[in-house]
Amino acid sequence: MLADSFIKTKSIDPFILSLVKNIGEKRSLLDDVETIKTNKEFANIECKEEGREFYIENEFHKAKRFRKLHVEVAEFSNNLKILHCVFFPDPFFNIPIFGLDLVKTKNVVSAAIVDLSPVTKSNILIDEILDDVKKDGFTMKREIPDWGNIFSKNVFFASLMNENEQNYFYNLVDQYLTILVDLNKELEPDINSKSIDERIYFQKNYCKQQMKNEKTSLVLLKYFDKRWVERYIKEILFDF
Repeated sequence: MLADSFIKTKSIDPFILSLVKNIGEKRSLLDDVETIKTNKEFANIECKEEGREFYIENEFHKAKRFRKLHVEVAEFSNNLKILHCVFFPDPFFNIPIFGLDLVKTKNVVSAAIVDLSPVTKSNILIDEILDDVKKDGFTMKREIPDWGNIFSKNVFFASLMNENEQNYFYNLVDQYLTILVDLNKELEPDINSKSIDERIYFQKNYCKQQMKNEKTSLVLLKYFDKRWVERYIKEILFDF
């Protein structure tokens, strides 16, 4: 267990901080959590130039049954705030991919998405568990983009219109994380080569499809050159 469940960040946004704290607490419940060393060029980036202020913070860990636990917190020009989190499982285990993205523009949460994405064709057990999670109380649910066929049928995607909806989303994230932690407990590896190959394929496809989200690169290209952005997306956000 990781003794320090606190994810360090410059963010002072109360909603983002509450989600970050929850992620850190759930991460600390996994077995054998340890830090992953990464390229310092991408770990923590900050610019204080007037009119171009931004920071990007990344934390990387791994755990028993998880190859990568990634949390990113970013803020651009004081009006665009981003929280990104992906827990990639070890392909030897039949565990879904936890994904969370939150985009806040001028204190309005324009996009909030959370999912336990499948790593096999058969996702019946997880779908049944997620079916029981209440997803009501939201007034502006959003359509999944064309590249989003990687998500489960229980993916949640919405704009959050007020503080109540932010609280509902917090609870939703908490439930998805709790389900993930519970699924992980004492799970034995599946060494069937076909099953492993299938899970590897699903993770690769997850990364490939996420890279089709042009909104990620469009934000970064305002601050970095194309080569840097491509490297950041492929090496940090969606590497496999």
